[in-house]
Amino acid sequence: MEIKQVGVVGCGQMGGGIAQVCAQAGYRVTVSEINEELLNKGLSAIKSSLTKSVEKGRITQQDKDSILARIKGTTNLKDFGNCDLVIEAASENLDLKKKIFAGLDKICPKSAILATNTSCLSIIEMAMATTRPDKVLGLHFFNPAPVMKLLEVVKTIATSQETLEAGRSFGQSLGKTVIVAQDAPGFVVNRLLVPQLLHAIRMLEAGVATKEDIDTGVTTGLNHPLGPLSVADLVGLDTLYFIANSIYDEFKDPQFAPPILLKNMVAAGWFGRKTGKGFYEYK
Repeated sequence: MEIKQVGVVGCGQMGGGIAQVCAQAGYRVTVSEINEELLNKGLSAIKSSLTKSVEKGRITQQDKDSILARIKGTTNLKDFGNCDLVIEAASENLDLKKKIFAGLDKICPKSAILATNTSCLSIIEMAMATTRPDKVLGLHFFNPAPVMKLLEVVKTIATSQETLEAGRSFGQSLGKTVIVAQDAPGFVVNRLLVPQLLHAIRMLEAGVATKEDIDTGVTTGLNHPLGPLSVADLVGLDTLYFIANSIYDEFKDPQFAPPILLKNMVAAGWFGRKTGKGFYEYK
């Protein structure tokens, strides 16, 4: 199927980034938020991101104007009625996502593909809130979406081969490197990444080394661009805690059990870069 009009539910950090990426690739985009204040905040963030790209010479002012012209903001899900593909990027709450999918199923054309950007929740459960489970899949972008090259396309047991191929082609049209994963908690990347981040936190908790030395050991010894504690701050400690718990609940594997230090930092509101304090402090 041909995708021309894309919808994005949620204009926060991830949703706004996804909307920007789609518009940059030439798609017409409708992006929604629950109220005007959050919508305007999200659209302003997209504009700011594009302005920085102009300043760095990555795009021209004309490119920026054209990209913004392809993005329409809304607070009404009914405006997704002409979309060929809708990507849900709301909060990681399964009941909320199922409610959104049920609403989109009634509004969108029967031919439309419905996708979720979830990083760990059950996609088949969202799919079964619709009358088109064969047209539901995961499109898991990485943060920040305009920068990160990878896209995980996630296939449920009900996703049709046609839908999977459409998702793969769409990802490639965005300039992403696409990998395909099954609908299991953590998919590919988080299934590998989360234990590494949690182990680094346990090492800090046990006094094996300082946070700086743990991160330096990984950046210099393993040639990673960021150390695991810096990555945890970037992901968001609250997000990491949620993902770890979700995967642990499914597998009961101790490597996914969140350390006490992580739990306490989340309880203290130290979420990392987004709050200015995590393992490190940020201005």
